[in-house]
Amino acid sequence: MDPDPYDDRPRLPNRSVQLSYDYSLFAPGDATAPKVCRDFVRGALLALGRDGLALPATLCTSELVTNVHLHTKGTAMLRLQVKPIRVRVSVFDESPDLPVPRMAGDCWGRGLALVDGIADSWGVADDRGGRYAKGVWFELGGLEGC
Repeated sequence: MDPDPYDDRPRLPNRSVQLSYDYSLFAPGDATAPKVCRDFVRGALLALGRDGLALPATLCTSELVTNVHLHTKGTAMLRLQVKPIRVRVSVFDESPDLPVPRMAGDCWGRGLALVDGIADSWGVADDRGGRYAKGVWFELGGLEGC
């Protein structure tokens, strides 16, 4: 298989192209967490050449991590999975309370509605991450704009 002439990512000569990537980040339960997490997701997607998904993924990540900061206590665990046809971001927290999407007229709580409008899909994770009681995830797919 010939290397892609448009792919300028650095590679070691003895390594093959990696098709999927899995990153994790633990963020403290303070006001810096949403920015740190969205910068982490944006940086990883740009480094992997998934530029077209960086902005929507950054916005959705910010909403999910902000929900953790506003409605729970403790740390958040972010997991970014990048595959050839989709990107999945999961945010786990220590609260067992499930997220409750709000109505459009509410002054607060429209973050999940925003995620629903931007992401291809979202939901509550079936798996748990260690001490984390629940996780909320979203997916963005397709190769358009990447």
